Amino acid sequence: MKSDAKDGQEADVSASELIDARIGELKDWRGETLARVRNLIKQACPEVIEEWKWRGVPVWSQAGMICTGETYKTAVKLTFAKGAALEDPSGLFNASLESNTRRAIDFHEGDTIDEAALKALIRAAAALNTSARAGRARPRT
Repeated sequence: MKSDAKDGQEADVSASELIDARIGELKDWRGETLARVRNLIKQACPEVIEEWKWRGVPVWSQAGMICTGETYKTAVKLTFAKGAALEDPSGLFNASLESNTRRAIDFHEGDTIDEAALKALIRAAAALNTSARAGRARPRT
């Protein structure tokens, strides 16, 4: 793999392949959880773009960043870039609650994932990106 110094992306390997490799190297519940949430993200937003940033963080974007998927020793963390602006009626956000912008969901070993609620949150994040982008594109009068 060669690294593109300009943006931190790997030049010879696609982001999707790098995410596949990360999932494969996590030979425990974290790999399974990351694969599962990745699948839910793709189901919720079939046109999502996978990226690999900051030397090893999976990122999912659609008209802007939706969320990142970080793995830690005791958690898989989905951090929503604009999470503070999203309604969370199911109470999925359980981390970074003090942030003015971001919100996160920490998944721990054995946690049940509310798939319908997570997909709704992902779609809402993508819609927020689209509406924000559309708002910037409007000409001023």
